[in-house]
Amino acid sequence: MATGDASGTWGTVTNTNLELIAEAFGFGTEAISTNANTHTSTIADGATDPVRAMYVKYTGALDSDCTITIAPNTLNRVHIIENATTDSGGSGPYNIIIKQGSGATVTIANGQVSAVYLDGAGSGAAVADALTDLSIAGTFNAAADIVAAGTLQAAGDTAAGDDAAIGYTSALGIIVTGQGSTNDITLVNDADATVLSVPTGTVNVDIVGVATAATFEPDGDTAAGDDAAIGYTSAEGLILTGQGSTNDVTLKNDADADVLVVPTGTTNVDIVGVTTAATFEPDGDTAAGDNAAIGYTAAEGLILTGQGSTSDVTIKNDADATVASIATGTTILTVNDDVTVVGRAIGSTITAENDATYDLATANNFTTTTAGSVTMTFTNKAAGQSGSIKFVNGGNHTVSAHADVAINADILTALSATGTYFVTYYVTAASGNNTILVGATAILT
Repeated sequence: MATGDASGTWGTVTNTNLELIAEAFGFGTEAISTNANTHTSTIADGATDPVRAMYVKYTGALDSDCTITIAPNTLNRVHIIENATTDSGGSGPYNIIIKQGSGATVTIANGQVSAVYLDGAGSGAAVADALTDLSIAGTFNAAADIVAAGTLQAAGDTAAGDDAAIGYTSALGIIVTGQGSTNDITLVNDADATVLSVPTGTVNVDIVGVATAATFEPDGDTAAGDDAAIGYTSAEGLILTGQGSTNDVTLKNDADADVLVVPTGTTNVDIVGVTTAATFEPDGDTAAGDNAAIGYTAAEGLILTGQGSTSDVTIKNDADATVASIATGTTILTVNDDVTVVGRAIGSTITAENDATYDLATANNFTTTTAGSVTMTFTNKAAGQSGSIKFVNGGNHTVSAHADVAINADILTALSATGTYFVTYYVTAASGNNTILVGATAILT
């Protein structure tokens, strides 16, 4: 009021002004229109207004961040502002952004409180965080949550007597010190469940859940008394040590099934499933007592040793059918089916069939010396089989051919004369007339 103003109402105006001054030190709340993206709080001149209060709580339901302009832009003051808005859209909660003019703004997250000041610079007015670089010289005790937009920097060491303290030294860096009846330090998650603890009076760290890291590098050896430990030495490299009633070390898959075990007190390794590798190189000989073993010596090369009631060694295909086997206690190799040779096959067996009946299951190459008339016959044929026959006619014995044999009549006539001949055959089908092609040279001797 100017000198001489408000005659007769001076008391009322003065009381109002004093009340407004008191209001500026109080608490006010203002609701933002539902789902508003912007909101303006204009502090009334000469009348009560919730935003005149030093502490202002903003309420209302939002579906996005909301920018709040505090007017007039010439107002210079400090505000404590709380974001108490709720989420109307299901994707929040949302921030409120405090501004005054075209200058800087301060963002307050939902559920948080910030102390800000308005510089009142007119159209370019700015809002600043009043607690930026806050320095606390003594001990700071927080009964509620503290949220810092920047950093909290401790400037001194903690002490053994601290119940709970955060400190810093240039040598140790950040220091967390505490003392409790169970743990000295406990980290908990947002469900108040323990994540990591340092048991009271120990230097042990107990991690409750899963520990993940790009790498984990132990820096010391394990000991025989360790229940389960991972260690390292420059000589041995990574070390796994354990002791259990059945196994000392057990590796499992994600179904909790054993993959590899080291039975208790042994140096054996038992691989439960299939083992695959680019190469597998055994470095020692097998022994007669081995049930099944793969070995190597410089003299013998790769060695397969086994012992079974029927076979010592059995090779099977993917249908679990036997391909080849060595009968128990023998040196006989039995091949159960056809043998396909990509290169050259050299046979050491030449079978005598003097009656000219050739069992193709017994050999490929034969000799025949006739003592009388014969009919050239082939049994147990397999398509693709071929071979040779040294054919000796002992005395003008007539040679004829089975219907399966395709042979030139003149060749049969020639073979019926006394002499030695070189005969070849080729099987085109396992059965049928004219399926065995036969040729012969002229008389050799």
